[in-house]
Amino acid sequence: MLGEKWIIDRTPSKKFPSYTRGNAADVLADPVSPLGWSLCWEKGVVLGCRDGFVSFGVFDADEYGTPPETFGMFGGYFYNSLMQARLMGVRMPGATPEAIDAAYFDNTPDVPPYVAEPWHDSPKHEAKLGETMAYVMSGEVFQPVEEQKKLAQKIRAERPDLTKLTDAQLVARAREIGAMLVSLFESHVWVSLGASLGPGAVGAITAAIGRAEDGVKLIGSVGDVDSALIAIDLWDLSRTIRNSAELTAAFDAGADGWEAKVKGTAFEKALDDFKFKHGSRGPNEWDPAAPSYETSPRLVFAQLDRLRRQSDSADPRAAAKRNSAERERVFKEISEMLAGDAETAGMFVAGYKSAAVWQQARERCKTNNIAAIHEVRMPMRELGRRATERGHIANPDQIFMLLESELDEFVANPTKFTTVLAEREADHKELATLIPPFIVNGSVPPLNQWKKRGQVDVEPVKVGDVLKGTACSAGTYTGKARIVLDPFDPSGLDAGDILVTLNTDPSWTPLFLAAGAVVVNLGAIGSHASIVSRELGIPCVSSVTDATLRIPDGATITVDGAAGTITINSLA
Repeated sequence: MLGEKWIIDRTPSKKFPSYTRGNAADVLADPVSPLGWSLCWEKGVVLGCRDGFVSFGVFDADEYGTPPETFGMFGGYFYNSLMQARLMGVRMPGATPEAIDAAYFDNTPDVPPYVAEPWHDSPKHEAKLGETMAYVMSGEVFQPVEEQKKLAQKIRAERPDLTKLTDAQLVARAREIGAMLVSLFESHVWVSLGASLGPGAVGAITAAIGRAEDGVKLIGSVGDVDSALIAIDLWDLSRTIRNSAELTAAFDAGADGWEAKVKGTAFEKALDDFKFKHGSRGPNEWDPAAPSYETSPRLVFAQLDRLRRQSDSADPRAAAKRNSAERERVFKEISEMLAGDAETAGMFVAGYKSAAVWQQARERCKTNNIAAIHEVRMPMRELGRRATERGHIANPDQIFMLLESELDEFVANPTKFTTVLAEREADHKELATLIPPFIVNGSVPPLNQWKKRGQVDVEPVKVGDVLKGTACSAGTYTGKARIVLDPFDPSGLDAGDILVTLNTDPSWTPLFLAAGAVVVNLGAIGSHASIVSRELGIPCVSSVTDATLRIPDGATITVDGAAGTITINSLA
């Protein structure tokens, strides 16, 4: 039975009272496992986030408490700290808390306004942030991310045979790699904050000259975005299926046993290469308890099954080429308009270059972090497999119901945890039936007051209604809306349909190739759905409140990704 709080929940502090699910649902959509939070987050990501905000110049370390209030964890759900982000807007020259909200968080009416306090102003941090801004706007490649990419690849390449490690060695490996997340996430803070500056400058300049809708075009199709590469590699696999009668028949037969049907073929080798390269990715991938491409063949099948039905005209490389050319055309045109204003023209060029470099770095850094989390996932899955075979737990996933502090005792006396892990698993599943409050401000309602999924009343749309969201990827597209809530089951999504979902992470990226446009309930211009839509060249509107509940499945809608609107043309 759930109590008022979940086992890993935090309490908002006085200095950091307000938290949002905005841009947090992209990171961890589902309730987090106790082991994922206590091992990867509390001992890794949380500390790295503190270090990143300090080295970037936003905070001093002693302005945080213990543990640092870098994130919220309420009801098992992950939250971003509004105050932490807004302080960058307070202390950075030329920025505002409101501008930070617009860059990172959903535009919803229940977000509390920023309230100034005496400790917020800091000339020392303003000076440091000025130096950081100059570096970011120089367009120089952030080298730590490139070095950490090599480290992540090395860790994967040198993974030992986990079946030959002792239980204690499995735990030691998970802890060793989990500790690497401190430095990995410090870099992630840099690239996440840095990736907002270039687009902010470009957006301000294009708006000032009456070309606001071109701002989105100028920050898309930058190339070499790691999360978009997942879709491209899956696309290539889908072409192999489409061009082979034998493989097509294997996929037509359904998901059961499909891997055995391709065993020994060249396709199996290509599939293994894909899993080695992208095996860490999957839904809720920041939690080691979540499935991934390496651990879940069904996810790979579901996405290839959608993509193989697409004609060759949907090749993402062609779309990227078209949009890159349009991006360069608009850049040249606006540069010519600004030729008489050297200062503005210089800022425009700097913002344009910085946006590309730091968006690439942001997605690459995310890939590095996820690779490390995956190398925590794999030894813990092996430990769970063994414990299940020995009869100590009911299934391998229950291993993730442990806290990091309990791992050694579990190895020594696993039967002590048999009942408690089963109870935690039941509670964890119940958390997934709850709707987390979008905003937590000062206090958290007890879990028994949270609404259940399916209990929310919304006003259905009518023909002619225009829903407003955030413009995230330019272009206009009309098609049938398909509500997809699970990347493992996208069967309703046909070629050219409009994907309407809650929010996305990289495991959704391949489905973008099957879609004519993307609409998400949550997100902002810097969130995953927005970045990948721009890279793949399809319209995207985010932060459309209750889109998955208000828009009927099968309705014909028009998505304007530059204006940030969805027009309801017909209901069926």
